[in-house]
Amino acid sequence: MRVVVIGGTGNLGTHTLRALAGDPAVDTLLGIARRKPGLDIAKTEWAAADVRNDDLTPLLQGADAVVHLAWLFQPTHDPQATWEANAVGTSRVLRAVADAGVGTLVCASSVGAYSPGPKDREVTEDWPTHGWSPAAYSREKAYVERLLDRFEIEHPDRRVVRLRPGFVFAKETATEQRRLFAGPFLPGGLVRPGLIPIVPDLPGLRFQVLHAEDAGDAFHRAVVSKAHGAFNIAADPVVDADLLAAVLGARKVPVPAFAARAALSLAWHLHLVPASPDLLDLALRVPLMDTTRARSELGWTPRRTSRDALEAFLSGLRSGADAPTPPLSAETGGPGRTAEIRSGVGRRP
Repeated sequence: MRVVVIGGTGNLGTHTLRALAGDPAVDTLLGIARRKPGLDIAKTEWAAADVRNDDLTPLLQGADAVVHLAWLFQPTHDPQATWEANAVGTSRVLRAVADAGVGTLVCASSVGAYSPGPKDREVTEDWPTHGWSPAAYSREKAYVERLLDRFEIEHPDRRVVRLRPGFVFAKETATEQRRLFAGPFLPGGLVRPGLIPIVPDLPGLRFQVLHAEDAGDAFHRAVVSKAHGAFNIAADPVVDADLLAAVLGARKVPVPAFAARAALSLAWHLHLVPASPDLLDLALRVPLMDTTRARSELGWTPRRTSRDALEAFLSGLRSGADAPTPPLSAETGGPGRTAEIRSGVGRRP
């Protein structure tokens, strides 16, 4: 089996490639990214291509399966740029998959594609995927779901799998995630138990996470199985203020959601953090997901708890952990994070 992974150098991509490389059924792998990495993964060759403007069809010729993971989170101050990369880029990927005659497509969706939902029970994969329109990330994930719907109708002979993970963490991806969401001014070394005194207890602060290795395993299983359709993937337990306080050795302090949003909004408008306040709104609205289908049909069970994933991420923040790919490397931020600051913190990718 030959598998192509588009977006192979990021958080999901590196872990998916490693999971696929360990399967004897997979003969060769091609990782596609905007910039070739200095990373060696068994069975893997690399190609540089941009989903926004490069011809992808020749790269997909002869593939048995394509895994589409490429996603641009920044710049949050330029939603047109992320729309072109994520929505238009995915449309171009699907066209190339069709033109190259690839039989299996596995695509990364997200809990963010779901319409707002309950926090006191878990929803299955039939919950509406209309997103929450004020957040660009959610709009784009919902649009991708519609693209996949159309692709399935137009190409009924292709096997299409869409995975909807919660928030995905790992130690070696902490530097990238700090750069994308917290920005250059977060002192990672201080993010340790005992040094953060409080955790804001926001109404609706209940969400799901999983470790990146477990996410990679889920994408691997989606490729080599005969499954099709949508699958929720997340680890237990649900993350709330109690769990965050326990991990950080902090105490909970009730904070109104509007106050937290106002503080984040001010920091975003001042270009102190790259994460927009709409992402906080989205996190407080996404439903909790039932993962029964992934466990029963993919045979997928996360090996790490949500607490394990959070602690790995925090450990990576403290140590400045990274990996030798352009998205994950600490060098991408420049000496002393100067490149991050010059980017305008959310103004340019």
